[in-house]
Amino acid sequence: MSRHLLTTVALVAAISAGACDAVPGGEAPTTSGDAAPAAAASTPGAAPLTAPLTASGAPRPLTAAPEADDSLMSAASVVRVDPVGDSGAKLFGTAGGDPAMNGLSTYIAFFTSPGDGWVIYSLGDILDYTVLSSSAGRVDLDLHESTMDEATGEIGSRHRKVIVSWTPGDDGAPPTGVTITPAQ
Repeated sequence: MSRHLLTTVALVAAISAGACDAVPGGEAPTTSGDAAPAAAASTPGAAPLTAPLTASGAPRPLTAAPEADDSLMSAASVVRVDPVGDSGAKLFGTAGGDPAMNGLSTYIAFFTSPGDGWVIYSLGDILDYTVLSSSAGRVDLDLHESTMDEATGEIGSRHRKVIVSWTPGDDGAPPTGVTITPAQ
């Protein structure tokens, strides 16, 4: 599968996940009488809320993608993508595990070439992250994580800040190493 198709599928999955959050419960907005539909959703990048479309042709059935294509299953698991500055790097998260206990497997990826794809580094399993800032060779993150009190079995939460840094490779090549450092 081409890198472009895989990236497109991942972005569609991420956009779809965000669009589902734009309207509580995934319900269509309601209007009374001839009132205009609600304006744009408050989430940046979310599609504006509009009246439902009216069919203008015959429906065409779709065929499910082949189950054997693991790359599509992986792409469909992507629930978040964040470009990191102008570096060609991106942060992304895949859904998995128990969402009550750090269900977002989070990575930073660097593009190598069309033939080689991406070099990917795992940042760990967390609940969510916020990009605080990014610059050449660095991204600052606020990680939201679930915690478990082993004595009581009670689930709690914490935020911790980290600096993810790397030295870009020669001539646009990906870095040979990435570090993650606790921060304040």
